[in-house]
Amino acid sequence: MNILLLEDDLILSAELCKFLESNNFTCDKIYDGETFLRQIKNSSYDLYLLDINVPKINGLDVCQTIRSFDKNTPIIIISAYGDLSDKKDAFTRLADDYLVKPFQFEELLLRMNSLLRRKSPSENSDQDIIRVDDLIINKTEQKVFRAGNEISLTLKEFQLLVYLAEAQGRTVSKQQITESVWEHNFNTNTNTVEVYINFLRKKIDKDFRVKLIHTRSGFGYYLSPL
Repeated sequence: MNILLLEDDLILSAELCKFLESNNFTCDKIYDGETFLRQIKNSSYDLYLLDINVPKINGLDVCQTIRSFDKNTPIIIISAYGDLSDKKDAFTRLADDYLVKPFQFEELLLRMNSLLRRKSPSENSDQDIIRVDDLIINKTEQKVFRAGNEISLTLKEFQLLVYLAEAQGRTVSKQQITESVWEHNFNTNTNTVEVYINFLRKKIDKDFRVKLIHTRSGFGYYLSPL
């Protein structure tokens, strides 16, 4: 399980990550909200720990930003602010839990494990959300996000992207694409598939360092961060 921690107290941050790593988690430390949001664009995590009073972008605004594109990853606020109004603000922004400093690390661990247990079955059964690296596809709402930014796709572009994503990194041929996405066979010598792949690349990959849509020469296309 990968944890991303937003905490500007260097001593607490180091001690907390050391504790989590001793309990079989990996933990990355970030000290300001702006860097934190950049980090989640490049890596995926299983749970976020957010202090509120941090530089640049506070933890509550970070929480709200995450929830604008990611409804499922658990978020625990860890803060010295203990008033009911502070907790209400955090839960209004869709945090999952709130722990007031100082707290015992063991209590945090119990709360984390509880959230992660509840998360796992829902993710396994939820077929409407597809994640590939920092790409999120919501099949029900027909929305696509990359690194937190919503990407506007036509219906056919969306159907093609879903088909590639559901292949889970396997290469799919033009013939397979035309039969599944266009639901009929047309002359695969035409460049229709290539045209739509290029449309997707401009929208999904162009502005990002990590490219997700790849061509396997002579075989077809696949979607993968590698």
